Amino acid sequence: MTIRPYRPGDRADIYDVCVRTGRTGLDATGLYSTDDLLPDIYALPYVDREPELAFVVDNGERVVGYVIATADTREFALWFAETWWPTVAHKYSGTGAAEAPVVEGVTDPRRMLIDEVDEYPAHLHIDLLPDAQGQGFGRRLVDALRAALAERGVRGLHLTMGADNVNAGAFYERLGFSRLASSTRSATTYGMPISVAADAGGQGNRIGLRSNQ
Repeated sequence: MTIRPYRPGDRADIYDVCVRTGRTGLDATGLYSTDDLLPDIYALPYVDREPELAFVVDNGERVVGYVIATADTREFALWFAETWWPTVAHKYSGTGAAEAPVVEGVTDPRRMLIDEVDEYPAHLHIDLLPDAQGQGFGRRLVDALRAALAERGVRGLHLTMGADNVNAGAFYERLGFSRLASSTRSATTYGMPISVAADAGGQGNRIGLRSNQ
């Protein structure tokens, strides 16, 4: 398996990985009235808007993991609400009880704006299928992303995850992310200055991955 920049032909695999890891790392297939829900919110808008900030794990046949991101959360939040969501909202006009909490407030740009967003303006999502886990690909994906953000002059990167996802939290802390004050009882937010990221191991990935993502 190798890490490489995202290509347009990977879009269907990104969708699939998002669904199959969408329940705190477990398969979310059939969890909602349509499997489109999680990819429409947490995956496809990122690769469509900023494909240059998406990196994938390729097993030689398909994508089995990815990191996707936006460099500017403020701009992305407005674009998502005003441009992206109107193109898919018709799918969720009659949402059931399961998806209602996910869809509720999705068009409010403020939902993405953590208190520290100006210090850590970029944010990411990362997902790996089981076959790609435990082999260092998560670290390498994040290193590739941080190197790309550093080249853009982005000052910081953050992510938010469920507070009960202890293993993921330990992983991010090993990479050098720190828990931010905006964390709540149900969600933990981690941030990292990009200057730290540049010193943390992104150098090799920068050489190998700068062809186009």
